[in-house]
Order: sequence, then C-alpha cells, then structure tokens
Amino acid sequence: MAASLVAVLALGVSAAHAEDLKDKKNEVERQIEGAHKDLDESSSSLQRATARLDAAQEQLDLAKTRLATARGKVEVARERDAQMQAELVAAEAELAAAEADLAQGEVDREAQRQQVASTVADMYSEGDPELIAFASLIDADSTEELTRRDGVRDVIVGQEARAYDELKAAEVLLEVREQQVSEARDDVAAKRQAAAEHLALMQALEAEEKAAKDSVVSLVVERRDARAEASRARAQDLAKLRRLEREQARIEEMLRQRALAALRRQRAQARAQGQAPPASGPSGGLLASPVDGYVTSPFGYREHPIYHYWGLHDGVDFAGGCGTPLRAAAPGRVVSSYVSGVYGNRLVIDHGAMGGVGLATIYNHASSYNVGVGDRVEVGQVIGYEGSTGWSTGCHLHFTVMANGKAVDPMNWL
Repeated sequence: MAASLVAVLALGVSAAHAEDLKDKKNEVERQIEGAHKDLDESSSSLQRATARLDAAQEQLDLAKTRLATARGKVEVARERDAQMQAELVAAEAELAAAEADLAQGEVDREAQRQQVASTVADMYSEGDPELIAFASLIDADSTEELTRRDGVRDVIVGQEARAYDELKAAEVLLEVREQQVSEARDDVAAKRQAAAEHLALMQALEAEEKAAKDSVVSLVVERRDARAEASRARAQDLAKLRRLEREQARIEEMLRQRALAALRRQRAQARAQGQAPPASGPSGGLLASPVDGYVTSPFGYREHPIYHYWGLHDGVDFAGGCGTPLRAAAPGRVVSSYVSGVYGNRLVIDHGAMGGVGLATIYNHASSYNVGVGDRVEVGQVIGYEGSTGWSTGCHLHFTVMANGKAVDPMNWL
C-alpha cells in the first residue's frame, strides 16, 4: 500500500515536472516570437513607408466620402433642375395662354366699342332719344298707349346704357388680363433667372464631383505606390533582422564562453582559498544606474511604441535626453563595439563573474562612445552619450543585462 502510494506520488511529481518544463518551453518560444515582432516593422524607412501608406489610406477614405457627397449633391441638383425646368415650361405655357386671352380681350373690346358706336349713332341719327321718347308720351291718346310708349322709351334708353355697360365690362376684363400677363411674364423671368443660377450651381457641383473623382484615382495610385514601398522596406528590415539574429547569436556565444571561463576562474580561486563559490542568482544593487533618466519601457512583454502590438522587450529603456552621459554599470572590459542596423551604435562590456554568473551589459542607440574594444572601464565612468541611432523613435538608452549569455531583467541587478 505504502509502495503504491509512493509510486503514485512519484508519477504525479514527474508529470507535474514535465508539464512545468512544457510551460517553460512554450514561454521561451513566445519570448522568441515576441522578440522577432518587437524588432520587425521598426526601421525609420518602414515607419515612413507605413505612415505614408496609412496617410494615403486615410486620405483615400476621406476622398471617397467627398466623392459620394459630391455625387449626392449633383443627383439632388439634377432632380431639382428637372423640377425647375418643368415649372418653367408650365409658367411659359401660362404666359402664352394669358397673352392669348389678352389678345382676344383686345379684339372683344374693340368689337364692343364698334357696337356701342353703331348703337349710339343709330339713336342719335333720329334725334335725342329722351326727346323722342317724351314726344311719344305727349302724343298718346289714352292711358294704355301712354303706358306702352313709356315702356318703349325705357327700352330705347336701356339699350344705350347696356351698350356702355358691356363696353365697360370688356375694358375691366381687359385690364385683368393685362395684369395676368404682367404677372405671368414676371414669373417666367424669375424662373428663368433661377434656372440660370441653378445651372451655374450644377456646373460647380459637377466640377466638384470630377475633382473628387480625380482625387480618388490619384490616391488609389498613391496607396498602391506606398504599399509597394512599405513592402520593399519590410523586406529590407527582414534582412536586417536576420543579420541581427546572427550578430546576437555571436554575441551570446562569446559572452557565454567568457562567462564560463570567468566562473571557472572564480571557482578555482575560491577552492584555492578554501571558500565556497558564491551563490548564483540576481543581486539587487550589484550594478549602478547606466544613465540619469527614468524608465520608459521595462523588460518583458510590452506594447510596441510604433505599431502597438504585444511583444518581448529584452532590456530596459531609459529616457534622459539626447546627449545625456552613459556610464559603466560596473567595472569591466569592452569586448565589442559596432554599428547595428537595428540597435544603432552598440557597446558590449564584460564584467566577469558577478553574483555567481558571468555578467555583461549592452548599451544601444547611443549617439557615440568614447571607449573602444579592449578598454577597461570603471563603475560610473562616462562611456558614451545617449542618442537615437538604429531603429529608434527618439533619444533613449536600451540597456540590456546578459547573465551567462542570456538576457535577464536589468532591474533585478540595479
């Protein structure tokens, strides 16, 4: 029973250990992938090409919106133009009808004038109608005849009055028709003026539509060219990244070998002195601050400062301003100094065995260094000046600490 329990526990521990190793393996793979992403799309040429592409896309979106708006305005203007043309045609038809009515009214009035003139002439050719009527009343022999002759008088006098009334009515109607013609002419003139102004507006809107369309075509070409430029820059950056990986592998292997040699010497010296070798692990305060500045990006996973994706940052970024002195974090020797397409001006200092490991520090993006390969440095010594060389968004120090050839969190050693 006890043996079975021990076996089960052993199997459980073994499984847990295997799972832990698997998790660590996955974490390392994520870190490697994150490191690649952190370096990718970071060169100034790719930044410019990407910014150009983004700007072209943004401007294209705006141009498409302007084109759609311009087309909408033109469509509305065309609908309004058709409506205004129909209104003008209707107004011109009303004017033509009013003018026809006016012409007919003038004819009717002239005919009525002729009628009145003829009636009056007939009456007065036979004498004064009133006197004729009065004479007929005097000659009446009886009451009946007097009544009949009085009615005849009324008819004679009424005919003259009706003729004048009809003439007056014709003249009033003619004035009304003249007013209608005047109003119709004013309406047609107003509609023609509005149509002319609307035509000018339509021409301006159509010109705006054409300009918007031309802008879209131009920006489509610009976006295509910007995409091609970004693709070329990305390919160039990928080549730089591959060179950096080879450089990094060389540096790591060199530092690993130097660390092993330093640790062997330290252990041999400890044995010779009858002392136990120092414990291995991070030791806060072992390294001095490399620059007077504040941390802008810590070690570990972070958002990329340019393209905002999540990736591994294998050092600590310090902001101190362009030209801020960079200082040696511990005594050591400069073992490498070169220009990296990604890290810019780069300096590697080997500090030997410290804290139970072979420790080295790497300074990146400096404007310049005043020490070179083989030089000994002391803690706090000015070794260079903060800059923005390589893939950088501004003056800063990317400070890396290597323990036995592997990047570790610098803050655990400062």
